[in-house]
Amino acid sequence: MSSVSELVLPDGRRLGLDARGYLLDWEAWDAAVADQMASAEGLTLGPAHWQIIHLLREYYAAFEVAPPMRLLVKEVGQRLGPEAASSRYLYRLFPDGPAKQACRYAGLPKPVSCI
Repeated sequence: MSSVSELVLPDGRRLGLDARGYLLDWEAWDAAVADQMASAEGLTLGPAHWQIIHLLREYYAAFEVAPPMRLLVKEVGQRLGPEAASSRYLYRLFPDGPAKQACRYAGLPKPVSCI
């Protein structure tokens, strides 16, 4: 049985989270969700973070699954250029794991390929 918690946003909204901290309803997401999650982990989201978050949401909207790490690196490279096409670049932005942490901030389910 999994436990459910919630994220309380500054505006008073309460959104359900699964036991690992992922939103239960990806469509309930907005930028305040990402900011709140990142802030709770001591991270301030900048333009580079937002590029990855929006890329993940667009990919999920199109394919109903978050991209695995290798595909995420490829997509980032195609959209943002070769200097961003590395797992090292993504880990600098999302040190707890680009696929897991970025997907959580993007309001998406945990990627299937992540443990």
